[in-house]
Amino acid sequence: MEQSVRIMPCLDMQNGRVVKGVHFVDIRDAGDPVECARAYCDAGADELALLDITATVEGRATMLDVVARVAEVTTVPFTVGGGISDVKSAEAVLKAGANKISTSSAAFRNPELIPEMIKALGAGNVTVAIDVDQNNAMPSGYEVYIDGGRTATGTDAVEWAKRVDGFGIPVILPTSKAGDGAQTGFDLPVISAIKKAVSAEVVASGGAGKLEHFYDAAQAGATILLAASVFHFGLIGIGDLKDYLRGRGVNIR
Repeated sequence: MEQSVRIMPCLDMQNGRVVKGVHFVDIRDAGDPVECARAYCDAGADELALLDITATVEGRATMLDVVARVAEVTTVPFTVGGGISDVKSAEAVLKAGANKISTSSAAFRNPELIPEMIKALGAGNVTVAIDVDQNNAMPSGYEVYIDGGRTATGTDAVEWAKRVDGFGIPVILPTSKAGDGAQTGFDLPVISAIKKAVSAEVVASGGAGKLEHFYDAAQAGATILLAASVFHFGLIGIGDLKDYLRGRGVNIR
């Protein structure tokens, strides 16, 4: 059966507020996380993501009080990432009310963390996020970045995605550094390349600006369409987006 496509607004968090940057920098305020989460659930979001974007760089854990407050108003599956560096911190986030956790830099630095988390939490509760940027020296043309997109790793993004997939992770979330916040469209080649290489679902993340960008990402193989700026700043309504995608023949949940 064809996998239905889901819409996933993303709340990037800094200092307890929702923020949005461009290319992972130039951050501006976008509101209160609890209000945003409630509004997105009411508007028909299928899933929700909350990313504590400076937790890893600041060497601290995710803000559990914010997770708990958001979880109270969230009526859809809710994924939290940022600062989750081991099984213990992942368990704390789930205990605070998240349905799933997302890990990126910690999983890259210690790949054995992925099977450890699957064993402790269940595969369905673990997502691996991969920040990528274009690099023609890599076989796929894309390189893995860690530390909130600050540190190049010299590792090919598609090869890393394959390794992650091999552990049995059900969802892989690649975010294009070039596309992040730019509203110029998702990075379709990397979505397509990863989707062809893995059995996991692939999230489209980084670059949504127009309705057709979401359609293009679904055509490239993404089944979860993640965006922030266009939703936060009222450029696209979730209901309008779903109507548009249905009208173009996309199987929407």
